[in-house]
Amino acid sequence: MGLHRFKPIPSGRMGMLWTLASIRDAALLEFGCMGHMLYGRVFLNRAGVMDACKLYATHLDETDVALGGTGRLSRAVADIACRDKPRVLFLLPSAVPEIIGTDIPALCRELQPDYPDMRLLPFSNVGFDSGQHRGIQATLLQLVKILPQDVPKTPLPTFNLIGSCADLFRFQADAGEIARILAGTFRLRPLCVLTSDTSVKQIEQLGGAHVNLVLRREGVPAAEQLQQRFGTPYLLARPYGIQGTCECLEQLAQITGITPDRSYVNGQRNEALRLISPALPLFRQVREHPENRRLSVGGHADVVKGILSFACGELSLPQGRCWCDSPAMASEDVPYFTEEQWTQAVQSQGNGLLMASGEVLAWAGRNAELQIANPDIKWRLNPYEPPFVGFRGAVHLVSLWINEALRQQ
Repeated sequence: MGLHRFKPIPSGRMGMLWTLASIRDAALLEFGCMGHMLYGRVFLNRAGVMDACKLYATHLDETDVALGGTGRLSRAVADIACRDKPRVLFLLPSAVPEIIGTDIPALCRELQPDYPDMRLLPFSNVGFDSGQHRGIQATLLQLVKILPQDVPKTPLPTFNLIGSCADLFRFQADAGEIARILAGTFRLRPLCVLTSDTSVKQIEQLGGAHVNLVLRREGVPAAEQLQQRFGTPYLLARPYGIQGTCECLEQLAQITGITPDRSYVNGQRNEALRLISPALPLFRQVREHPENRRLSVGGHADVVKGILSFACGELSLPQGRCWCDSPAMASEDVPYFTEEQWTQAVQSQGNGLLMASGEVLAWAGRNAELQIANPDIKWRLNPYEPPFVGFRGAVHLVSLWINEALRQQ
């Protein structure tokens, strides 16, 4: 690993941890050094993930590494089964067991008969050169391959939200806004919010939903698996802005065949337009004088694209330098920037509007309220903060932008 002034790209193993750690009625055991899990727990607590999956690490010593011993893992499994009695125990390897070739899936098959009431579900690292997003994708796919049961569709229409994970900034607020809108528009109720607000039992019922809404591209393989097995249609959409949210709802109506409550949608749309209307004349001034007023955005590729579609598409704000945080998701419109590239991009934009991670904003001395990505520098204990997606998210974003533009004048 090269030298970094800031945090490097998180590993695929961290993506797995952030995906699994919010699942209730489960436990997670890492076969590795205890320090890894301690740091992971700190991040999760700060992100607002508490009292969900029980997190454990075995610890390793020189004998375990030199001789390939797995006694600690077997004893830890027995202790967790006795203490917590989880429905599922996820087993996650660290770098050392992967390097020395510890066959955790084989060990799980050997131990499983001793624990008929606790399912052992091993996960494998996705490669040392793979980032967090690859780990999230692999974990979501394995969860929907193994845990869902054959169940009928729910009597009333329901949906699954796929890809809401703890690595995304303000994930709880965004999931809540989407659930609110779908309830009002289609009378759809969430069956499973995978994985930021779910339990093992809810994952087992995934096949009963009438539609899957995928919030990020990493969830597409999981949605395709559910479509193949249960025939559940899916839509990949992360609705930003007023027009963008309306278009998403129209697409869902076509996919599900459910007639939307257009009076509700029009009411939400008109209310959002009414609330942002005082700021629109000021935005026109920004467009006429774009110097030092451009919007620069850095974060998850789908978040960046969604915010730009609202700001630069619906509101016609001038676009600055934009980038994503994963080389695997880079595109011509949203390239990947290394640490050196994004620091230069931020410095080159003068003032302007900057939305990025808490780490970037703190380094640049910019407004922390415009944070849209991790790494974070604060604790996020309030799940009821304003969202970024949906109708209320549109009002929230406009409020942030107009106040920052006025502050810089």
